[in-house]
Amino acid sequence: MPTHLPLFIGTTWLLAMLPGAGQALMLRQTLHGGPRAAWASIAGTCTGLLAWTVAAAAGLSAVLLANPHAYQALRVAGGVVLAVLGLSTLRSVRRRPAFDPSPSAGVRTTGYWGAYTAGLATNLGNPKAGVFAISLLPQFVTHDGPVFASSVALGALWALVTAAWYVVFTWTVNRGRTLVSKPAVHRGLQLLTGGTLLCLGAAVALGG
Repeated sequence: MPTHLPLFIGTTWLLAMLPGAGQALMLRQTLHGGPRAAWASIAGTCTGLLAWTVAAAAGLSAVLLANPHAYQALRVAGGVVLAVLGLSTLRSVRRRPAFDPSPSAGVRTTGYWGAYTAGLATNLGNPKAGVFAISLLPQFVTHDGPVFASSVALGALWALVTAAWYVVFTWTVNRGRTLVSKPAVHRGLQLLTGGTLLCLGAAVALGG
């Protein structure tokens, strides 16, 4: 095993733990759609990471980032996705008069592909992931073999580490549903999540 691999795993784990759109999306999906929606969004996020990795390894990310119009279109699309999810969460606060802390009660059934697309679009709509793929991955790629294959392998590991953290995160949120069983607490958490997604969406779309 390459000596840099533990450092790479630790770096990507800490990166996954950073608060941001991904965390807000997983929190929203867990509370609003249940574990199935959260897992689907995790799968979509990992697909996005793999796509950014392949693009970076092939040099496509640099082309995208060098094209202001393509960069802006992708950024705006990602911001719109986050904003729509935020507005949907805020609207659900008015529609849901009470909260049942049981895992299945009060949870809206969310289609797998809809949740998957939300995770994928949120990740692909964040060009910072592409910048990270370009700046970080080459530092860990071994030159003893094919560079492209090594880059993709590291990207797959990056996605796996990210998925592991989000599984832990969403499991903890789901297990702690009883802690937010009070309607006022649940309402406040929904307002916070929806407002965060809405603000993140505006910031991404505006290039903040």
